[in-house]
Amino acid sequence: MSSFLINNILWLKAFHVFFMIAWFAGIFYLPRLFVNHAETKSTDVAQQLKGMEKRLLYFITPFAFFTLVLGLAIIHAYGLDWFVAAKWLHIKLSLVILLFVYHGYCFKLVKTFAQDENTRSGRFYRIFNEVPVLILLVIIILAYVKPM
Repeated sequence: MSSFLINNILWLKAFHVFFMIAWFAGIFYLPRLFVNHAETKSTDVAQQLKGMEKRLLYFITPFAFFTLVLGLAIIHAYGLDWFVAAKWLHIKLSLVILLFVYHGYCFKLVKTFAQDENTRSGRFYRIFNEVPVLILLVIIILAYVKPM
């Protein structure tokens, strides 16, 4: 691999990680807002949380797509032979798909809260908040340890 290609891959990786961190900051915080929203009795607080939830979700969504596009660019830069041989990456990509499903479900939850139709408890959202944490842990192990 040429030094030019290696240098480009490193830049792609740096921005991929940056956008992934920005995305996850929001994905970790949004369910905490859901917890507060599910547990509040105050309509004023609920109104404020509705705005915060919507703004946060729309703010972090581009980060999710930049993460994906840069990840795909890295795969393209390494090439098809590398992709086929990197079994760990196939699992990672499956988990990324799961994260996009989670992210999409957050849009449904924001809409549910906006329409005052939430029926789930704060406990549900506390558990819901752990899903991306666990997925991220596995993704990091796969990406850095490459156990397969």
